[in-house]
Amino acid sequence: MPRNYSLEKSAPTAHQRRPQYAREDDWIRAFLRRGQVAHIGTVWGKQPFVTPTNYYFDEPGHRLIFHSNLAGRLRANIDHESHVCAEVSELGRYLPSNVALEFSLQFRSVMVFGTAHVLQDKEEQRQMLHALINKYYAPMELAKDYRPVTDDELKRTSVYELRIDSWSGKENWKEQADQSDEWPPLDEKWEA
Repeated sequence: MPRNYSLEKSAPTAHQRRPQYAREDDWIRAFLRRGQVAHIGTVWGKQPFVTPTNYYFDEPGHRLIFHSNLAGRLRANIDHESHVCAEVSELGRYLPSNVALEFSLQFRSVMVFGTAHVLQDKEEQRQMLHALINKYYAPMELAKDYRPVTDDELKRTSVYELRIDSWSGKENWKEQADQSDEWPPLDEKWEA
């Protein structure tokens, strides 16, 4: 590692090993709109935790919205330490190689860094939960196909916002893993 290389003094999105895979803000926004599962990274003391969850990207608010139970690890961790991260990814094909260290897979991902807290305003909670439902069940209509969230239901859940401080996007979608001329080429059956 270079002598002046310091992760402590850098933004969490700095120092990408392969900058050619980095993606711009418009790509990141589009990816977050269509992503399916966010993995929320929290910490308690020195113990990290990762929680998979569905989410809604509130683009005008520059935040991710998600929810959980009133009590539990996620709620306790965020109440204890509001600095969190989230990862959203999608996988493509597996990419075999004739060199062990070159085996790969196609993937796209976004890392988000920021602070999370529970939304307090009941109407905002309701609006964000309905937006979250609409993301995954868009053909269904609020107040037609399902009943709106009630006040009693809001008392039983925690609706969070993760305010985005920084983010980074990465796309490694090569058609083939690197191969070596020093070893026999792969048969076509392995290149699917």
